[in-house]
Amino acid sequence: MYYIYKAGEDMEWMQRINRVMDYVEEHLRDEICEEEISKIMACPYQNFQSLFGQVTNISFSEYIRRRKLTMAAYDLQNTDEKVLDIALKYGYQSGDAFRVAFRKMHGVNPTEVRQNAVPLMFYCRLEFQITVKGVESMRYTIEDKKAFQVLGTRMTTPYGGGTWAVVKSDGTNEKMKDISGDFFDLGLCFGFQEDGSNDYMCAVLWDGPKVEGFVTYQYPPATWLIFQTKGKISDNILGNLWRQINQEFLPQSQYDKCGLPTIERYVFWNEAEDAGEVEVCIPVKY
Repeated sequence: MYYIYKAGEDMEWMQRINRVMDYVEEHLRDEICEEEISKIMACPYQNFQSLFGQVTNISFSEYIRRRKLTMAAYDLQNTDEKVLDIALKYGYQSGDAFRVAFRKMHGVNPTEVRQNAVPLMFYCRLEFQITVKGVESMRYTIEDKKAFQVLGTRMTTPYGGGTWAVVKSDGTNEKMKDISGDFFDLGLCFGFQEDGSNDYMCAVLWDGPKVEGFVTYQYPPATWLIFQTKGKISDNILGNLWRQINQEFLPQSQYDKCGLPTIERYVFWNEAEDAGEVEVCIPVKY
């Protein structure tokens, strides 16, 4: 059965996540309290983490790290505080840990910042807004699925979708075609790690035995929301769909993600033709 969802005028979700951004700015020199963020968002902290990562393409912890190191660079440039004192102020337990993290983001050591003309990175405070360009509807289906299993390759990469780049370049996609008769067409999104990397699995439906060199994942019976999009890949059709789901649909619907990995099913994806068709499948509770 198909339904049509239209975004209303309720701004509660946007107001809540902007309050979280305010909270982060106020506590960059303190410990960020997961329980307080859950209260502000009125949802479990893990759900907020997952949503934040899919909307922004970085993990919440990575956002906090970037903001801390941005402000630490400002303090190094504009105060006479000792490097160790600044490190401790922003939550680093030692000067060495601070130096490693600082150099990873800025490309220079903290002590070099007080020299002239040192290039630094700056990450702004995020502010979430809704831009209204017209009344857009979302078509979705609800489906109760029995338990099923997938077979594939799961890895954690430093950026979203990195697993696809690996399987398409190292011959794994062709091996899967030989084993199952199909190339990979499913992407399981397990979530972002503390360092901002992405835990992701390229897979196919599979009801056979274990296969050496590949892993399986078993889904229990669940209720699924299914969204579809198609168009030009260069128009970021998949990213736009995810933003619409997370910023418009889920905040104003009665559905919540249930904690199982979401699935991106690539019905058709041809970069040479700049054309794609994808389903986003989200296991939910309500």
